[in-house]
Amino acid sequence: MLTGSPDTLNYKMPSNKQHGFSLLEILIAFTILAFSLTILLKIFSTGVSSAGVSEEYTAAVQIAESMLARVGTEIKLQRDGGDCKKWDKDKQDYDKYRCELAITPINFRSGLRGFKAEPIAAQLFNVEVTVSWDAGDNDRQVNLTAIKLLGTPAQ
Repeated sequence: MLTGSPDTLNYKMPSNKQHGFSLLEILIAFTILAFSLTILLKIFSTGVSSAGVSEEYTAAVQIAESMLARVGTEIKLQRDGGDCKKWDKDKQDYDKYRCELAITPINFRSGLRGFKAEPIAAQLFNVEVTVSWDAGDNDRQVNLTAIKLLGTPAQ
């Protein structure tokens, strides 16, 4: 661009100052935004998934604890086992969860070496409740075990 009078011709360089962003800068900004949103959504979905798994485990533990509490009261303490539906008077919904109960006696040797022991009128039983369910691609399960005592009341 030429400026000045015809006597003094000065050539002035045009200003190269940009106003705004170039296309490359905008594309880089959108790429960074896309990666950031992808990471945030992944974190959020992992949290939601974990909450769902936690809810399933809580329900399974409640079923198992309920069955353990019934053994010795509603369920006779003897060698037995099988599907929990057999003993469930409330007819809980077992569509999603499978429940197995195993009751086995614990046998001890009477007395120690060189000592005679009086037989006692009590029997210990190992009670194990296993609750399992399908969770998409894999199976999950909760195992609860307790030792229950069957004995005659003290006279």
